[in-house]
Amino acid sequence: MEYRYIGNSGLRVTPICLGTMTFGSTTTKEEAFKIMDKAYDLGINFFDTAELYPVPPNAKDAGITEEIVGQWIKTKPRDSIILATKVAGAASGWFVPPIRHGLTAIDSFHIKRAVEKSLKKLDTDYIDLYQVHWPDTIVPIEESLKAFDELIKEGKIRYIGTSNDSAYGLTKANETSKHKNLARFQSIQNNFSLLNPRFLDELANVCKKENISLLPYSPIAGGVLAGKYNSGLYPDDARFGIYMKNKSPRVQAMAKRFVNDKTIEATKRYVTLANEYGISPVTLAVAYSKHFDFVASTIIGARKHEQLDDSLKALNFKIDKELLENIQKIQNEILYPMG
Repeated sequence: MEYRYIGNSGLRVTPICLGTMTFGSTTTKEEAFKIMDKAYDLGINFFDTAELYPVPPNAKDAGITEEIVGQWIKTKPRDSIILATKVAGAASGWFVPPIRHGLTAIDSFHIKRAVEKSLKKLDTDYIDLYQVHWPDTIVPIEESLKAFDELIKEGKIRYIGTSNDSAYGLTKANETSKHKNLARFQSIQNNFSLLNPRFLDELANVCKKENISLLPYSPIAGGVLAGKYNSGLYPDDARFGIYMKNKSPRVQAMAKRFVNDKTIEATKRYVTLANEYGISPVTLAVAYSKHFDFVASTIIGARKHEQLDDSLKALNFKIDKELLENIQKIQNEILYPMG
């Protein structure tokens, strides 16, 4: 098994990480255990969750995923697992999380409340990587970093990361850490895939220059790159088939961002390309997302354990120069399918 370090931390992780956001909603506890067991038995040591999971988020179910992951971890040696979770982002942003009465912020109070709750639900005394789920544009980043720094000194978390951030936000945080002598973000977890290569525009440069690792999520674009939506139908049991029935305008907008004319056409071309190489489009998509030197580990997900197979085959598939050129040709012809 190949291992990579996250940033300049001591976290040595497999190039594929198992995401857990469906555990407790579309994935039962029993099936979640099968999924985690399968990944672990094949050598995966990195598992990612969040206080807000499962998705779509709601007040009733928030935290169930951490409980399931915590119960499963008890069946394995704790030191053999790199465990990541997240504090919900600020309510002042694009989404008001259905926890703490919709008043969340990345301030000292909420960070410390959230980490204590996550430690309890995960039934562990430390978290390896604690991440901001999305940025807080109101609370000064220095306050946030000070709170994280204190938690590291207390031994409750080992390292910190951010998610869904911009080049400006990541750079501002990194420079604040340097000048204030505070723990820094070792990673950034952003959407990155064949259908959404925007990370390459500028964030990749920040990561390479500052040795901060990308942990790409949604490498198969929520299942779109598997080709399941190319028939023109929204399967009832598929993620965006479910999302389109959700009454939330935000959830419906997300579905339309992932499934539209450009993503469907680009996916058609990637499926053809994958067939030429004798692999599934899922394997191609995951292999692409872990190909870059600034990527530490690509986060995959599954609702059923059988769905892991094609993603995990990417562990042994490398993107060569010719294949990368063919991918870039599609990306140049269909610019930014997800907007």
